[in-house]
Amino acid sequence: MPPILDVSGLRVARGDNIILHGLDWRVQRGEHWAILGANGCGKTTLLKSLLGYLSPSAGDISLLGERYGETDWRDLRLKIGIVTSALQASVPAAEPAIETVVSGRYAQLDLWLIPTRGDVTAAKKLLRLLGVTSLINREWQFLSQGERQRILIARALMARPRLLILDEPCAGLDPVAREDFLRFLGKLARRKNTPALILVTHHVEEILPCFTHALLLRAGRVVAAGPCATTLTTRQLVLTFGAPLRLLRRAGRYALGFAATRT
Repeated sequence: MPPILDVSGLRVARGDNIILHGLDWRVQRGEHWAILGANGCGKTTLLKSLLGYLSPSAGDISLLGERYGETDWRDLRLKIGIVTSALQASVPAAEPAIETVVSGRYAQLDLWLIPTRGDVTAAKKLLRLLGVTSLINREWQFLSQGERQRILIARALMARPRLLILDEPCAGLDPVAREDFLRFLGKLARRKNTPALILVTHHVEEILPCFTHALLLRAGRVVAAGPCATTLTTRQLVLTFGAPLRLLRRAGRYALGFAATRT
């Protein structure tokens, strides 16, 4: 069986500016990954390349054995679910949650077609899975940030993707809402047939035990990639963020502290 995702020698340059330097990365079946790095490390460029929105300067990307450039990436994109705050501005303010979820099946925002009975049934099932059936007819403008994130996850799952990318899903959430969302994410990861998860974050606190692997980036280069047990270390995070950090582990969760007082 081919890996879910296989990235080899990925290089992205714009003029003299090299954004990604020959990145190698592989996501196997059954793995859930966290991508960690400071602002400007190349996380957004990597995601745009994976989704076919940005053409690499060199290297190969394969999804489920299909290579970028040899297969219509618009078809492959349907196998990748994406949850990002960038989508939120494109959802019509008055659109009911059920329609936002259904729109994921057709990879479009601002749903213009009439959902089929099967669409509605599938969307209701996902809303129930995510614990937000009470929001089925609530308009987008009246949803909280945490509710919007769950609706967007349901939307992403409508197309039955093999890979689900969560791009800083906790941004804008208060501490209580963040922990509530992370608990939900842990439950989702443990469900049978859940797609491979990729969590993009700045915060080690958001890397739950369900995430098996981590990819650490700095200035467009891979600092480390592999199982969390060997990748998430104080030494690797110091290299990733370029600061005197200290990795702490408490009750199965991670936290960062400073190794020395900063002046």
